[in-house]
Amino acid sequence: MHFKRLFLVALCALAAFAAAPAVRQALAEDAAKPADPGLSDVLTDLLHGVEGENGTSGPDKRVPFGREEVQLSFAPLVKQTAPAVVNVYASQTAKVTSPFDGDPFFEEFFGRAQPRAQSSLGSGVLVDPSGVIVTNFHVIKGADEVKVATADGREFTSKVMLKDETLDLAVLKITSDKPFPVIAIGDSDALEVGDLLLAIGNPFGVGQTTTSGIVSALARSHIGVSDSGYFIQTDAAINPGNSGGALINMGGQLVGINTAIYSRSGGSIGIGFAIPANMVRAFADAAKAGLDFFERPYIGAEFEAVTPQIAESLGMEKPTGALVSSVEEAGPAAKAGLKPGDVVLQLNGTTVESIEALDYRMATLSIGAKANFAILSKGQQATMEIALERAPEGAKASEVTLHGRSPFSGAKVAELSPRLAQRLGLRTDLKGVTVVDINRDSPAADFGFQPGDIVREVNGTTVDTAATLAQLSQQDTRWWRFTVERGGQTLRQVLRY
Repeated sequence: MHFKRLFLVALCALAAFAAAPAVRQALAEDAAKPADPGLSDVLTDLLHGVEGENGTSGPDKRVPFGREEVQLSFAPLVKQTAPAVVNVYASQTAKVTSPFDGDPFFEEFFGRAQPRAQSSLGSGVLVDPSGVIVTNFHVIKGADEVKVATADGREFTSKVMLKDETLDLAVLKITSDKPFPVIAIGDSDALEVGDLLLAIGNPFGVGQTTTSGIVSALARSHIGVSDSGYFIQTDAAINPGNSGGALINMGGQLVGINTAIYSRSGGSIGIGFAIPANMVRAFADAAKAGLDFFERPYIGAEFEAVTPQIAESLGMEKPTGALVSSVEEAGPAAKAGLKPGDVVLQLNGTTVESIEALDYRMATLSIGAKANFAILSKGQQATMEIALERAPEGAKASEVTLHGRSPFSGAKVAELSPRLAQRLGLRTDLKGVTVVDINRDSPAADFGFQPGDIVREVNGTTVDTAATLAQLSQQDTRWWRFTVERGGQTLRQVLRY
């Protein structure tokens, strides 16, 4: 019986498809006749959609009817946007070590180890006719030279205007005597789950490729790609080489920069992530303004996640928002009345689901503006306006490059200020001496020091200034004991050097 039912259903479907022209003609002839609740109404509902339970009308969303509608194509949209998607080639010279280095006898016969060239491939998007390109930081990380190939076959050597590892974004600049094709940056906040998307890039270096999909989810976080913690998830196929490519909506606007995939095999399994276009716009504007690093608005407050336990203790129905953990005494937040223990629920009328969402939305706002915060304070909801300022520079401490026979040799250090902490992706309330930069061919790099490391102690002496650390690094000793804070964790090390 089951197979008989399937056969009858298929037969009815074929009959309906064959009769479609006749049905449409009959409906047209019936249009002038008095309304009669019969077969004509049923066919009309099938052809034009039926009003849904939520009151939405069906004509905008229905099953394609007829061969002409099935043959609709994304080709015009691809022709419009693909010329603005470029290939990015980054190359660097890697240091190669040899067990014979430093030995005159073996070096005479075997020679010194020669540096080895390494290269990486990614994509980028032209967002300004003057040649401004947005791509991922990890595409150009550590590169000595970055070249760009446009869709028409031309090749350019690019200049890095701005880069930020915490956001995994970089802006490049190429020049030509003619304007470049661009993709307009759209509003990523207007996206909804289920919207159609196109992903354009250069997967596996095979050449420019376009794939289609939908918005699978919004506001994805904790995927281990960058600290921005706010991604668009899509099932459009994204593979290695797509990084930095364009995520396009059906209006031909850039709504995201393809960044990462979730994969066990290295290939796409339908879970890809993109940085929202609103963040991309703010980052590109900072690059075009000539900033040395991407400055986020500063309000003088730090936040942490609202756990189910915290939500229950505050009488909240569910864990949502961002909990205020600390407030600077003279900061904008303190002046507005924000206090530790308050929970931020909305920012400029948009719901704040998590601390990652708050960080993202704050980063897309302009310094010098004011933002409206809806908060929960002592069980009562309230609103306040907080000024968005530039992070304080603090006491102008010079950056010191460390020398001597120590594990710190080759590291550039400075005393933390809110602005320097923001530049390094640290909490703005942290104090101490931090590593600002590392010489790639130095002992500090070999021992694994990273920008953002805060050196707390060396050989039993507390490090409170950059001058103190510079003096300690000159000690005449082979044994080193030091304590470093990294990512909120304390690391203690004892080594012989």
